[in-house]
Amino acid sequence: MMRGYKTSDTDALITIWDKAEPLAHPFLSDEVRDQVRRDTVNIYLPNAETWVLENDGTPVGFIAMIGTEIGGLFLDPSEQGKGLGRQMVDHVVAIKGPLTVEVFKDNKIGLPFYERYGFVVTGEGVFDASGDETFKMAMPGS
Repeated sequence: MMRGYKTSDTDALITIWDKAEPLAHPFLSDEVRDQVRRDTVNIYLPNAETWVLENDGTPVGFIAMIGTEIGGLFLDPSEQGKGLGRQMVDHVVAIKGPLTVEVFKDNKIGLPFYERYGFVVTGEGVFDASGDETFKMAMPGS
């Protein structure tokens, strides 16, 4: 079940982030990872439009939106490969229409996921905190 984020979800969502983020971004340094974790708690979750995916009342994933851009999508690794990431994106697409995302070129989980979903590369960028290269991607019609 998808529902809106509540402040009381923060610890559960950060636990999910702590498990999933290093798998998606093993190339980031501990210093950058620690800063992004702090920013997720203090900036991103409080300010983004965040949707929480629950399984039997327990958060297992979340998608954070900034307008029509996916700011972050994280799913507990034990739940990956079950179509739940697609379910989260489908939920937001039903509300907002076609979406965009910026994903690390070296993200071996996220990049194939977005490509399978139908996102196409529309440009390139750089993550300022680390200098890692990114792809800007969009769904057709966005």
